[in-house]
Amino acid sequence: MNLAKVDQIAKAVLYEGYMLYPYRPSSVKNRQRWNFGVVYPQAYSDAQCGQEPCSMQTECLVSGNSGTVLEAKIRFLHLRARSNDHSRDANSSLPDGWQEAVEREVDLPLRSPETLCRQLLRKTFAFPAETQVDRRQEAIQGTIDMTASRTGADLFKVSVVVHNHTPLETDESSRDEALMHSLVSTHLILGVEGGEFVSLLEPPAELQELVALCRNVGAWPVLVGDPGQRDTLLASPIILYDYPQIAPESAGDLFDGTEIDEILSLRIMTLTDEEKREIRQSDERARQILERTESMPAEQFMKLHGAVRGLRLFREGTP
Repeated sequence: MNLAKVDQIAKAVLYEGYMLYPYRPSSVKNRQRWNFGVVYPQAYSDAQCGQEPCSMQTECLVSGNSGTVLEAKIRFLHLRARSNDHSRDANSSLPDGWQEAVEREVDLPLRSPETLCRQLLRKTFAFPAETQVDRRQEAIQGTIDMTASRTGADLFKVSVVVHNHTPLETDESSRDEALMHSLVSTHLILGVEGGEFVSLLEPPAELQELVALCRNVGAWPVLVGDPGQRDTLLASPIILYDYPQIAPESAGDLFDGTEIDEILSLRIMTLTDEEKREIRQSDERARQILERTESMPAEQFMKLHGAVRGLRLFREGTP
């Protein structure tokens, strides 16, 4: 896989909306987070009449032959709730049930598309519950099914379905409780050796009808890497374009897909001492944003002001 590029983009996708400016737990926008890529337990989905998904499906086209090999992995966030013990920290501003996140990753065994045409690949995964003095994490379990079908002489349609099988004590659980048993910010990474993925956004004319038959639910597959490379596909819960890039001027993730780094950095600098104290106490990732911004050198900050990505020659009379 094109892991260097994928990891950079996938990390931004994984934490989209994790915490938003002003990065304080008391801010209304931060009391209910992680609205992207949630795969809920089956029981909760059924209780919501299917309006909240319990699975994510990705379908794509890959060209290859008998030597082609596919690899796949899913990544998601597993929530962890903090209980605020005021007897130990009377100055804590964290609300009870404040949710943090632990990164999870599940790898599938390598398979050829021809093998997947003959036999379903099913991967079962589980992460146990964990209780600490001030933190609680619920168990999660699910499956990943990967199949393929031949659509041409050297062309296959690959399908990957992630399903949340985590049991709930009652199907009437609240959303906050259901989130503790959910896969959050779920996304899939596919790699191919000895073959190429077909762009679902700009497919060749002769493959447009086959691309239209690919059914993606809760996922948006795009090519990742340098333009022209076709060995890596990222199925994101957020709409992206082929070959997404992180601006090289960015000093780090601000958890906002519409990031304007200079403006957000300036706003962070205007926070009061009390607001900064709340950020430092709330979340390790939010604390890193604050410390990174406060220690940013002047020359790095100036780079955020703008950049010219390319120039076109203008001729009089042309649009």
